[in-house]
Amino acid sequence: MTDSAALEIPDPTEGDRLAARRDYLERLTNAQSIEELWQLHCDKMATYGFDRLIYGFTRYRTATSLGDPEDFVILTNHDESYTDAFLGKGLYFHAPMVNWALNHEGACSWSILGEMMRSGTITDSERKVIDFNRQHGVTSGYSISFKSISPRTKGAIALTARAGVTQEEVDATWSVHGRDIVVMNNVAHLKILTLPYAGPARGLTKRQREALQWVGDGKTTADIALIMGLTAATVEKHLRLAREALNVDTTAQAVLKAAFLNQMFVFET
Repeated sequence: MTDSAALEIPDPTEGDRLAARRDYLERLTNAQSIEELWQLHCDKMATYGFDRLIYGFTRYRTATSLGDPEDFVILTNHDESYTDAFLGKGLYFHAPMVNWALNHEGACSWSILGEMMRSGTITDSERKVIDFNRQHGVTSGYSISFKSISPRTKGAIALTARAGVTQEEVDATWSVHGRDIVVMNNVAHLKILTLPYAGPARGLTKRQREALQWVGDGKTTADIALIMGLTAATVEKHLRLAREALNVDTTAQAVLKAAFLNQMFVFET
């Protein structure tokens, strides 16, 4: 006879949490578009009290630059009054937590901002960003800097807590759920890197993408014209427009950038 005292009976609440995490991860890994993934991820992070997120990724980082902002992968659910200044006017470049993310990996509490203020290590430019964030209720949260696959790539996400929630309350939540939150964000980040991302003025038409794909397969303009049933001049036009959309000088660069943005060899939906 089984000794019932020796059985491990799971806590129903924890069981529900586990089922919710599994459901989220299953849906996330099966997401077919950036838009679907981002909405799913924003909804999930909101259950932990983080209702505003900014995700950023660059493949073109150098020692002195993050690359052309037009080449960034930027996802956010902050309102435009915030993003127009923080992103559009380049305030992010002086944001203390952005600088932390560029030089570290892992998760960091925004409590370090208070420590920096008290120690006097904040620059005037950083102080202006902190004041701007306060005006928009961006005062408590966590940043996660993802492990880089090369010196030129960097990805990070800022999780902003709901307005009115203190950093102490956020840290308390993190002490219980932080490891799960980091794992979920890591998976979301890795999934984002596999999905097509057009960004501002980066979308390719079906014909432009098809022409680039054939170039990537080593075909000449004459070959592509025959395969696509077009004239050589029309193929050249599609390739030129693809170069313009991707803001590059050569077709080889267009093929490389389209591949980076996962706009090559994708299924039509």
